[in-house]
Amino acid sequence: MEKVLDGIRPALRRDGGDIEVVEIKDNVVRVKLQGACAGCPLSQMTIKNLVETTIKRNVPEIERVETV
Repeated sequence: MEKVLDGIRPALRRDGGDIEVVEIKDNVVRVKLQGACAGCPLSQMTIKNLVETTIKRNVPEIERVETV
C-alpha cells in the first residue's frame, strides 16, 4: 500500500499535505490526511478522485477508502 501511496504523495505534497494509512480492514483502507490537506475543503474530493481511484486501480480487492 505504501508503494501506491508513494505515487500519490507528490501531488499532495505540492499543496503542503501528505497521507497516512491508519488501517486496512475488510477491504477498506482508512487514511488520515496530514498538513494542509487535513483541513482543506476539497479533501473529500481528493480522497475519492485521487486516492481511492489510484488505490483501487493498483489493489483491486480494496472496495473503498475512508478518512479518519
